[in-house]
Amino acid sequence: MTNRKKRLQKGIASIEKQIKLHEEKLRKAEEEDNIVELAEYYKKEIAAKKKDKEEKQRILNKGG
Repeated sequence: MTNRKKRLQKGIASIEKQIKLHEEKLRKAEEEDNIVELAEYYKKEIAAKKKDKEEKQRILNKGG
């Protein structure tokens, strides 16, 4: 079980990094108004990553 807990924690940390990266890209895309589709893509990706993170966090809190 310990290995699963560590793997979940690493997965959560990785998702957090991906969310931050996508948020940076979103800010850049919004600054350049000509890339509206790209900004929408990043918003969807951020939402999906947050959902993945919540699911992993739920599993981890449940007991691994």
